[in-house]
Parts: sequence; structure tokens; C-alpha cells
Amino acid sequence: MEQILQDLTKTPLIAFTILLLVILVVPPIFERLRLPGLVGLLAAGVVLGPDGLGLLSAEAETMKLLSDIGKIYLMFVAGLEIDLEDFRKNKDRSLGFGIATFLIPLIFGAMVGRFFGFGWNPAILIGSLLASHTLLGFPIVNRLGVTSNQAVTVTIGATIFTDIAALLVLAVCVSISAGEFSAASLTIQLLTLAAYSAIVLFGFDWAGKEYFRRTGDEESNQFLFVLLAVFLASVGAEIINVDRIVGAFLAGLAVNDVVGHSPVEEKVEFVGSTLFIPFFFVGMGLLIDFSGFVSSLTTALPLTIGIVGALILSKFLAAMVAKILYGYNWSEALTMWSLSLPQVAATLAAALVGKTEGIITDAVFNTVIVLMLVTAILGPVLTARFGSKLTVPKASLQENSQTKEEDSVDEDFNLDTDNFIYNSLFKVVVPIYNPHTERYLIEMGALLAHHEQGIVVPLSIPKAHVHMDEPQLKVSIKRSKKLLQQALQISQEFQAKAKPVIRIDDDVARGISRAAREQNANLIVMGWSPTSSLQARLFGNIIDNVFWAAHCPIAVMRLLDEPINIHSVLVPVRNITPEILRAIQFAQLFADTNQASVTLLHVRPRKTSDKEIALFESELSEYLSNSKSQKEVVIRTIRHDDVAKVIIKESNSYDMIILRSVHRRTAGGLAVSDVSNKLLSSINNCSMVLFGEPHSG
Repeated sequence: MEQILQDLTKTPLIAFTILLLVILVVPPIFERLRLPGLVGLLAAGVVLGPDGLGLLSAEAETMKLLSDIGKIYLMFVAGLEIDLEDFRKNKDRSLGFGIATFLIPLIFGAMVGRFFGFGWNPAILIGSLLASHTLLGFPIVNRLGVTSNQAVTVTIGATIFTDIAALLVLAVCVSISAGEFSAASLTIQLLTLAAYSAIVLFGFDWAGKEYFRRTGDEESNQFLFVLLAVFLASVGAEIINVDRIVGAFLAGLAVNDVVGHSPVEEKVEFVGSTLFIPFFFVGMGLLIDFSGFVSSLTTALPLTIGIVGALILSKFLAAMVAKILYGYNWSEALTMWSLSLPQVAATLAAALVGKTEGIITDAVFNTVIVLMLVTAILGPVLTARFGSKLTVPKASLQENSQTKEEDSVDEDFNLDTDNFIYNSLFKVVVPIYNPHTERYLIEMGALLAHHEQGIVVPLSIPKAHVHMDEPQLKVSIKRSKKLLQQALQISQEFQAKAKPVIRIDDDVARGISRAAREQNANLIVMGWSPTSSLQARLFGNIIDNVFWAAHCPIAVMRLLDEPINIHSVLVPVRNITPEILRAIQFAQLFADTNQASVTLLHVRPRKTSDKEIALFESELSEYLSNSKSQKEVVIRTIRHDDVAKVIIKESNSYDMIILRSVHRRTAGGLAVSDVSNKLLSSINNCSMVLFGEPHSG
């Protein structure tokens, strides 16, 4: 029996099945313990490896392949998530902070290496491991709505410099270790690398734009093109004797400009974060010699403390340099420090290369694992604390609002008088499919349209394939007409003008967004459809795709009662951002139509001072004072450390809660739990609206 089990564990299919089970079960368990999911994957690798159950081996061909793909994908995603537009706007400051947060840790790390008796080559490599950083805290500042704060955008932009520079140092150290280093070889290597980088950054950018332009909306082919670009760049890096992770990172930067914030980017990151990147972290765990790891922490404890301490201190000093040079306040400087602390993507990948090439010892490699664990936990915790104190410049809020108004004026302008009148009306597009939820949705659309003296546009989309004369299509059209007739009757009950529309399309989400654009809609009201099927999880459900493609705000609703019976609305507010202000405006619009009350709920940590709360409430009141709504809005602040728990409890006293939709991923590739996820699954006693805009979050 034991022999059969040993033979089974050597089968690639069994190893793959075990890996799938691990990445499905382990990360959520560790996140419940308030530890990063990737820590759980490393621990699972140790447990399943040679020092544990022996079910997986780092030397197995299957594990090597999956781990290599994960390592490449990790660096690719790190490049893909860098916002090039923000980098261009603040490139000088990003470069300045990038140099500081690269050179200071490099010097500190090299000094620590030399102090503990390492030669110059491994000492400099140790320094380069501290010089890069992974933006694990980005989802936090994204959720807080402070990504437009200059200190945040500068830190994000600095990632480009630190990661590329650290990988270049790695390439030089590997060449020196292999005995291939000389002044001439270094010059040739740098020139070759420069030419290769230009080919990847500009060539792949051009090829991608041409391919995407010619393929239109063929997302499957675009997805394959992106994957091909990643692995072509990695193979090219190996050809010029540079580690493949350099090519993967450059490919991420090149493709970044092509895919932008699109469904293709979402799918690429989803596949990586779901499969390949977790495989890499499990593979890293398999490489950890647990007995040696414990021994390193005891016998090499001074080295561990030295490296971890050098990183924390050097990154702090770099943030202080930026504070002095650019005049940032303490909250901004400390947020920059916390964002640049985590050492995951480039650090782990480079450390693995250094260990494989024999440049760094097992003790250093184990110390890097400790460094990753400490900074992966400490960085996001500090980011949440300091990032909550950041403010978004009022100018950016006003510019955003002004741009919206200018866009609406441009869109409404038409020389045809009839079209001008129609285009100027407030229009609510309501896609309908399920007759059981149709009435509540149409009623909501009709209430809003009637209040604004506009039009509700019930929309039904029969799905067509190749042949337009298919019997199934005829049946679908007949069903659509019946649904639209019911919608028309409901609209008339609420004295709202209605313009039913049938649109034949091969993709429901695109059909909704295209019809909304053609009708020049101001709002799309949709019914709730939870993501449950494998296809929906992999390729996104209709709601996800409408969020990506639509031109106007979307309100996704789960209505437990008729809208006319909803008289109290709760809107949780974390920070004052353009997105949350528009969610509040939507709440006020609904309140005006139905004589409902609106309460803004602000949850702050228990230790928040009265002064901070008063300042926030006064700023929010200032924005509300400029509102056109006649209904008074109540602002409630509660001190509590569990935001979701408070919102769930308070929602029981209201008829409807409005949440802001947030779409995000982490730079490390692993999804991070969000307050909204908890709320969506826990709030069952009141109606719910998920309000958002295209590319929100």
C-alpha cells in the first residue's frame, strides 16, 4: 500500500491535483488568521515537501515547470500593474524617490553582507535584494481612494526604476559568479541588454497595438498574444544570458500600455493569481529546508536581524529623503515608506536565482524568506494605518467633476433639434431577462426617470450566433417582446415615459453597453447575478463585463421589496473621493424620488481622535452643502476596528444599503479579501445596490 502511494505521488497528475487543492484551501484559512495567503502557500510547500509529508518534490519536472511559469508570471504581473500614465505625470519625482529607495537599501544591504564576512559579489547581491519592492499595499490605498495622492503615485512609479535596477544588478552578479565578468563583457552585456530592452518595450508595444487593432474584440486571441509575449521575452532574456524574470518584467511594462485597464488585463491577471503564481510560492516552500531554516534562525539570528533591520531602516531613510526634497507631510512620507517595505515578487525571484547560482548561502536564502514574511505583514498593516490619513487634493475632485460636465455637454450637442431634445433627457437603461425580477428593476428605473423628467429604456437582448434566421432567435425575440410589453405597462403605472429597445447581439454584456451608448444613457440599472459558475469566475460574468465596457454609471441591485416601499438608505463612506461622491449623489437622487432618508456611515478605528473625526465630517458636509438635493443627509460616525461588522449590524435598521463597486488585484498576484466581499455575502435583511462606474476602483 505504501509503495502504491509513493508511486502515485510521483505521477504528474497527482502532483497537479494536490497543488490545486492547496491553492484552493490554504490561502483562505491563513487570511482568516489575518496572515497573507502567500504565507500559507509557503507553509504548505514546507509541509508537503521532503521535510514534511514528502508528497511533492522541487526536483520533479512537473513542479519545476509550474514553478518556473509562476515565477515568470509573477514578474510579468508586477510590470503589468505599474500605472505608466501616473509614472509619466510624476516621472521626475518617481525617478528621484526610485534612486533613493534603491541606492540606500543597496548600500545598507551590502554593508551588512560585508560585516558578516561575505565577498563583494554576494554582499552587493544581498543589497540588491533589499533595493526593490512589491506593491502589496496598493489594493489598500486603492480601496481608501487615495491613489491620486502624489506621494502614492510617486511610490508606484518608483517601482519601475527599483525593479529594473535590481534585476540588472542580479544579471551582473550572476555573470561575475560564472567567471564571465570583465569590463569588456560588462559593456557588451549592457549594450545587448539595452538593445533587447528596446526591442521588448517598443517592439512588443507596437506589435500588440497592431494585433489588438486588427482583432477587435477577440479577447481569447488577445489573451493568447499576451501569454506569447511574456514567454517570448523570457526566452529572449535567456538567449542574451540574462535571467528570464528580467524579460518577464519588461514584457509586463510593454504589454501594460497595450491592454491598459481592460477585460484582457483582468483575465491575464486572474489566470496568474489563480494558478501559476500560487504554484511558484508552493515551489518556494518546497525549497525550504525546515531543519536548516530553524537552524539559520538560531545560529544566523544576527544575520537575520541585520538584514531585516537594514531594510526597514533604509526604506525609512529613503522616504525621509523624499519628504525633505518634495515637501511631503508625515502621513505621505510614512505611506511611501510602508508601500516600499514589502519584499515579495522581485526579491523572492532574484533570491532563488542567487541560491541556484551559488552566490548566496542557504542562510541568506532563509533570511530572505523571513524578510518576505515580516514585510508582507508589516507593510500592508502600516499602509492601512498611514494611508487612511492621506487626503485627495480638492483640485482633482473638481477637475474630475468638471470633466464629467464637459463630456456630457459634448455628447448632448447635436444639430438635429429632435435628437438634441432626446439626447438632453435623463435616460435610464434597464436590461431585463428574468420576469421575476423585472418589475422591481423597471419600477426603480421609472421612478428615477419620472423624477428627472426623463425616459426609462427597457432593454432586452436576444442572443444571436452565426445565422440570423435560427428558430431559437425567433423564439428569443418573441420572449423579448413579451418582457418589454410588461415593462411598458409598469412604466405607465408610474407615469414615466418609456422607450423599449430590442437589440440582437452575440454577447449580452457588450449588447448592454453598446445599447446604453447609442441611447446616450445616464445610468444603467441591472439585476443582481452572483458569480457562481466556473465560466463566470474565469471570464467574468455579465455584470463584470458591463462595468468594463459601459460609458456611464451602473447600479446593480438586489431588491427585496418594491422601490416605492424603500424609505431609508444607508451609504458607508470610507474616504471622500469622486467615486463615493457620485454614489452619494445617486442615493440623494433616489431619496428625492421616494421621499426617503439618507444616512452616511463613517467607521473609524477606535483610537481615532475627535479632531480627525470632526475634520472629516466638516469636509463631507462642505461637499453636501453644494448638492442640489432637497433632502437632508445625516452623517454618522462610529468608532470600531471591524468595519464590516458595524455595517452589517447597522444595515438591519435600513431598507436599502448602497455600496461602491471596487475592482482590484494585488501586485503579488493574490486576491486580497475586501470589506465589500464580506458585506455582499452577509447582508440579507435589506435591499442592496452596488454602485460603480466603468473601470471603477
